[in-house]
Amino acid sequence: MTDISSSIHQEQEGVIEIQVPQGEEEKEKEDQEEEKATCEWDFHLSTVISSCNSINGSVCDILGVLEFDPCGNFLASGGIARKIRIYDVNSLSQEEREGERRTSTGEHVALDHGNACNYYICTPAKLSSLKWKPGLGSRVLGSGDYDGVVMEYDLEKKMPVFERDEHGGRRVWSIDYCHSDPILGASGADDGTMQMWDPRCGDDGKCLAMVQPCKQYSPVCCVEFNPFRGPIVAVGCADRKVYTYDMRKMMDPLIVLDGHQKAVTYIRFLDERTVISSSVDGCLKMWDAEDQRVIRTYKGHNNSRRFVGLSVWRPGGLICCGSESNQVFVYDKRWGEPIWVYGREPMGLIGHDHGFISSVCWQQKEENRCTLMAGDSDGVLRVFSGNRR
Repeated sequence: MTDISSSIHQEQEGVIEIQVPQGEEEKEKEDQEEEKATCEWDFHLSTVISSCNSINGSVCDILGVLEFDPCGNFLASGGIARKIRIYDVNSLSQEEREGERRTSTGEHVALDHGNACNYYICTPAKLSSLKWKPGLGSRVLGSGDYDGVVMEYDLEKKMPVFERDEHGGRRVWSIDYCHSDPILGASGADDGTMQMWDPRCGDDGKCLAMVQPCKQYSPVCCVEFNPFRGPIVAVGCADRKVYTYDMRKMMDPLIVLDGHQKAVTYIRFLDERTVISSSVDGCLKMWDAEDQRVIRTYKGHNNSRRFVGLSVWRPGGLICCGSESNQVFVYDKRWGEPIWVYGREPMGLIGHDHGFISSVCWQQKEENRCTLMAGDSDGVLRVFSGNRR
């Protein structure tokens, strides 16, 4: 360690040079680079779509999940209103649209979701998870609900085409599809299991494999297939750990990532060996999955009890999550502090009385321009546009 007392002041021709200790030089350089990253992006709110319920004061429509289709042209939303809403992303991103009005702050606000979405499909239960089947032009959307049921919907027919109820009626928190074989799906639920299934095997979908990562029946909160590297699936649990499995031999996990202090609520693959995890311990972690080590921890948002969303924008290297302070946080993967925050933190205690951001989702397209969606506990959907300066 460099002792600060070893700093040397040299005076030559009236110019004083200060030799900064090496540790301080590195920190100063890091701070400058982080400040540069903060100024590298320009984000602004382009559209706000309000729920009818939030306008008339009735029960709010918490937007629990937002998902772009594989091409990034359509957005699906779901929540406690028992509806899957489908939006045309191009129309949402326009600065001026018919049926919008300006607020005193200059934001564009659509009158309600009914005027903004292309169509909606009613569902039998509240939704906790949505996932498009992989493949360009995919028109099949999977869902997991509060009643423990997994369903698939044909969006052209606007009707369900598959139903599976194998989690004992316990809430399904997360579903995902395998990218190397898009027919195969997986779901994680409150019953403490992650199950893999194939809709082609009967009406209820044959269970191809089932794992119980934690022997104490800890709920499985998130499931994510590795989109870059073959038959690998990651599972996040309420026991504070992330487990990854090889689909071909599911007896034991390949690796276990242990570092969070509370339940792991989301997992996202940034690349084939880098995993981002979110927890109700109030932080995000970036892992080197092969070396089973934490690369970086991200802090700034408030998250101690709720699902607030997690999304990674791979082309731009950005990470987004919500907050129980009703704010949207964007992190650069290189830095532990947020580079952009939308929303003002409420005065006094932070909690559900002030609302919270319940879901976020990046559109996976260009490197220098981006679209970010955020839904909140009042049923309000916000569209943000970002540009690299």
